[in-house]
Amino acid sequence: MPQSLGKVLGLLELLQAAPAGVTVGHLASRLDVDERTVRRYAGHLAELGIPVQGRRGRYGGYTLAPGYRLPPLMLTDEETLAVLLGLVAGRRIGLATTAAAAETALAKIQRVLPAGLRARTDALLATLEFAANRAVTGANPATETLLTLASAARDHHPAAFTYAKPGAEPASRQLDPYGLVFHAGKWFVTGRDHARASVRTFRLDRITAAAVLPGTFSVPAGFDPAAHVAAGLATSAWRHEVSVLVHADLDEVRRRIPPTAATLTRSGPDVRLTARAENLDGMAQMLATLGHDFTVETPPELRTALTTLATRLQNAAHPHP
Repeated sequence: MPQSLGKVLGLLELLQAAPAGVTVGHLASRLDVDERTVRRYAGHLAELGIPVQGRRGRYGGYTLAPGYRLPPLMLTDEETLAVLLGLVAGRRIGLATTAAAAETALAKIQRVLPAGLRARTDALLATLEFAANRAVTGANPATETLLTLASAARDHHPAAFTYAKPGAEPASRQLDPYGLVFHAGKWFVTGRDHARASVRTFRLDRITAAAVLPGTFSVPAGFDPAAHVAAGLATSAWRHEVSVLVHADLDEVRRRIPPTAATLTRSGPDVRLTARAENLDGMAQMLATLGHDFTVETPPELRTALTTLATRLQNAAHPHP
């Protein structure tokens, strides 16, 4: 797409997003052109039959005629690629509410692309690989659930829903939703549970029949939904309770250990790392990458896992003939 045509379409998008109108100076800044060029672009839109109306005066600008229905959205090559990559990434990490929605949206966009651009984007999507964030399946919430709870959280309204844990009967819950969090391929809502009078976290893919309730609530000052969810997952019920004293500065350890893996607290000049783990081999590998000395407090089985790892590494460094 020629650069000038792209800027003209950019002007149309800016006017669409501002029904009350935009000053010439603001349009020039957003389009990275001078004000004279903005007026020329506005003339091009008028020649295409788009009713652009000018406003005179010191803060003069442009607006679209009231009630005008804009033509379909037009994207530049760069914008098209950004949308396609966003859809692919969202589907890959489980961010989309349903796999079908991501697939159909991707197919619709590809179907209307010009032949040349379609061939190039097909080549990109066919060769694109992700080095991390494995594809996530089976944890997508219903679109209506996500939108309903997001609305309740934004407007500070309580919400009601039915929650079903695996192996348990569905139960009705009422919640003051403090925020929604996407973490490790899953959607969560966290807030004050009315029945338990405490902050709780729920997976959205286990929620049905979500509805906004009358009333309002206030989020506690300084509450961080993402940090709360991450800390809760780091201390979820697992087979082993781990406590390790790391002989290093807290900030240095934080750069090595993500908040989802363990809880870090100061302990004198050291840092106490606490976590719960199902498999101690993974915990031993994580500790081995710290680059700092540490002392295992619990469990004793972690020392065995570290010894086994050290032996394997030593054998790899000095293989037997």
